[in-house]
Amino acid sequence: MPPYAQIVIGPPGSGKSTYCNGMNQFLSSIGRYSMIINLDPANDQLPYDVTIDIRDYITLEEIMDETNLGPNGGLVFAMQTFKESIEEFISEVRLLIKRNHKAESAYLIFDCPGQVELYTNNDIVSQIFRILQKDLDFRLVVVSLTDSINIMKPSSYISSLLLALRSMLQMDLPQINVFSKIDLLKGYIEQERYGRVKPPKEKGTTTDDGLPFSLEYYTQVQDLKYLLPYLEVEENNTRTNFFKRKYYKLNEAISDLIEDFSLLSFEVLSIEDKNSMISLLAIIDRANGYSMGSNELGNDTIWEDAVRQSSVANFLQDINIHERWVDEKEKYDEVERIRREKQFKEATNNEELLNQTIDPEKDWEDALKKWETSTGKPAFKV
Repeated sequence: MPPYAQIVIGPPGSGKSTYCNGMNQFLSSIGRYSMIINLDPANDQLPYDVTIDIRDYITLEEIMDETNLGPNGGLVFAMQTFKESIEEFISEVRLLIKRNHKAESAYLIFDCPGQVELYTNNDIVSQIFRILQKDLDFRLVVVSLTDSINIMKPSSYISSLLLALRSMLQMDLPQINVFSKIDLLKGYIEQERYGRVKPPKEKGTTTDDGLPFSLEYYTQVQDLKYLLPYLEVEENNTRTNFFKRKYYKLNEAISDLIEDFSLLSFEVLSIEDKNSMISLLAIIDRANGYSMGSNELGNDTIWEDAVRQSSVANFLQDINIHERWVDEKEKYDEVERIRREKQFKEATNNEELLNQTIDPEKDWEDALKKWETSTGKPAFKV
């Protein structure tokens, strides 16, 4: 079977390493054996057990000392140097795949650098993965993370759209765009609710909860023209507002460009929410073809049970994401907390039953007494 992989990209602070760690643990819990490969030569504090680390080949600190480059230039130079001597890395990945005896095919998670230029203006990362595709027949999908705080400011949101669109065109691979840390969004809204300057209400907008539009508007990337008035007055600053009004046509052209491509949409993710993880993984599996391989029918029986027994099909489809993560977040969090407690108690009870000492003689005596009580007759004639 061919190896499968997730390529995790995103700006600094978007939660890439946390995602890799959480996804690896989640895959392990559903019976899918996975491994993490760190491709960030600047990341020396990994929150997970790494299988292959690029820092064993090259580090950003070494490059900066040898070339007198800064962090950004040093990172680009490091990736270029790594690509020129990638044969040893490919050999190690190939050996890793061959040693994978716990599953029919290997499943890898690549934790990539946070410098966005590597996915927008420079094709070095896409070249590395094209080599992996060609030499090892990888089935790849890009998971592009964006911190959900970028939803709060129209300018940050449109910038995030441009970055996501550019990376999709540059990487030229199936890509799932994700607003990470969605569980923190309501806190962001509450912090800015009373400081936001609001223009006249447009058709279809909702301003009561602090966002000019529902969360679906931001994930579906539709009708960006409605966001432009908010872009002009997002900060109560005369100088910046004058600049934004002056360049209204430019903002309008950028919005039209994004809509003309019609490529963008976003999923939402809370790394600690089981239903959120199940929903995202199902989309990723369809994107890289994992759900269509024999793995889904063979090894991942726990994954099938998780999808079937979870409330994703009935629960998430019956509500909208704005209700789940903004309007009624506390209610759904409480439902999730009760569900987890119930599962924990059931697991604890099952473990206690398994650990109970079986006494055949006692069980036989108890059965006889029960029969005598129910029939009123002695079990043995004296």
